[in-house]
Amino acid sequence: MSRNFTKNSDFCSVDLQRRAYLELHVAVLLFGFTAILGDWMTLPALLIVWWRVLITSISFIFIIDRKYIFRHLSRKQILRLSGIGVVTGLHWVFFFAAVQYSNASVTLVAMACTSFMVSLIEPLFLKKNLEWIDLLIGLIIVPAMALIVNNIDEAYISGIILGLISAFLAAVFTTLNKKYIIDGREKEMSFIELGSAWVSLSLLLPLFFLYDPVSSFLPEAMDWVYLLILALICTTLAYVLALRALNHISAFAASLTVNLEPVYGIFLAIFLLKEHKELNIEFYMGVVIIISAVTLYPILLKRKKSKRI
Repeated sequence: MSRNFTKNSDFCSVDLQRRAYLELHVAVLLFGFTAILGDWMTLPALLIVWWRVLITSISFIFIIDRKYIFRHLSRKQILRLSGIGVVTGLHWVFFFAAVQYSNASVTLVAMACTSFMVSLIEPLFLKKNLEWIDLLIGLIIVPAMALIVNNIDEAYISGIILGLISAFLAAVFTTLNKKYIIDGREKEMSFIELGSAWVSLSLLLPLFFLYDPVSSFLPEAMDWVYLLILALICTTLAYVLALRALNHISAFAASLTVNLEPVYGIFLAIFLLKEHKELNIEFYMGVVIIISAVTLYPILLKRKKSKRI
């Protein structure tokens, strides 16, 4: 009886792990799809993010423990998470601005540098030593990015710069979330961050309309469809799938999977936006080098840690 129970438990464990991998890949695919939606929408980047965080925040109300936020989080913790939310909101604004100033593929390549930027920022925020592996990956990524910049249309350079700023901001809020994470309360953390992102962007709206008074605040018909997909499917659903998957797979396996986001996104851009017609072989050579370096990073890091043990 006990042997059968053990076998059934092992089978269930393997089955859960397979489902977790599938869910994480779906989540990463949905994250990559955000760039495509940004290309399709007619709204300015700031308004895309304003509506996104508003709709997503409302959806999170139904899946969080609201009592926990008011009873167990201190004012300092809420303010800290709110500050991270401001950075998150700005990251998304620069992300969608990069898509609109260039295209989805160029933006996703810039975002692929986030992991490298995290490796440089973490030692400052978490008081760690800089690893030689981090410098090695940087030595690979920098010339690859130069290869891309030197072989794309000058009109896309602004998109690269905006994308790299977005990647830097993503590295900052990723590192801060890691430092101040509340185990088991990621949904509540995200709700506070999204809410503060919405508040901070609301404060910027008057300045935006002063600069661009002809922009329409209300989305057009198809923009509403894209915004709902962006907020409910590519944000809320993708987040829930990724969070549930992390309960059954290792952080190492998760990091390798998440690094596929630009790969999925660029393939989607090729098939849905036909962006390969706008870009040359040198661009894709640079893409392969950057993604290979980013994927290689956690493997080298794991091997180094195993040697220490």
